[in-house]
Amino acid sequence: MTKTIFITGASRGFGKIWAEAFLKRGDRVIATVRNPDSLHELANEYPSNLLVLQLDVTDKVACVDAVAKAKTHFGAIDVLINNAGYGHMGAIEELEEQEIRTQIETNVFGLLWITQAIIPIMREQKSGHIIQLSSALGIVAFPTFGIYSASKFAVEAISESLAAEVSGFGIKVTILEPNGYLTDFNASIAQSKPIALYDDVRAALQASNKAEDWGVPEATADAVLKLVDTEKPPLRLLLGKAGFEWIKYVYAERMKTWEEWYDVSVAAHGK
Repeated sequence: MTKTIFITGASRGFGKIWAEAFLKRGDRVIATVRNPDSLHELANEYPSNLLVLQLDVTDKVACVDAVAKAKTHFGAIDVLINNAGYGHMGAIEELEEQEIRTQIETNVFGLLWITQAIIPIMREQKSGHIIQLSSALGIVAFPTFGIYSASKFAVEAISESLAAEVSGFGIKVTILEPNGYLTDFNASIAQSKPIALYDDVRAALQASNKAEDWGVPEATADAVLKLVDTEKPPLRLLLGKAGFEWIKYVYAERMKTWEEWYDVSVAAHGK
């Protein structure tokens, strides 16, 4: 059955790969991008099934307008993939106020504005699937990626709450949690002005970086197609094998700590 898919941040990386995968199998795609020229060739190849919309997701009014245009053009929106976002690298002390605000405005508020605009459409349809792009770093925080992880931790909380709120309307929610992939996302990572005192921290992180931990972006397409087609999608889906090992270790350590301090926790309950 043909589906109508709304994808933000579709000019490159995951967004473009997934948009192409949907179009190749005959789905309709609304692709939002900052620069429409980035999808010129794809638009020529799929003139009937692809609607390209220029959008800055930090502009709430523009987000509402883009969703309305998509609904008018195709008549329905079956799937939302909130993919727009970027990474920022910097130790917590290094982060400038505007860097922090821009990261949160894009990765959190941008996702919220599109989600809020699309819920009424899916609620009226009594069906829909909202897919939110988080990260393995939305579960595990690495040094110098604190503000990026903070934005993805927020996506996790927002989306988990959302899933419980909209399930009665026939709307499903899935949080995608990819580990590192060899996309041009990495080249676009913004960086704070470094403080030399944190050079050793950066060096240690770089030293732990293994080539085998980085996934092949194109390999995610089949997983996303399967996710969209399943009747009972999971709330969370990891993409890649490296993230699973990180998360498994971190959760075991968290449980160990909580159990060690269990008596203190119980005493703090007061009754």
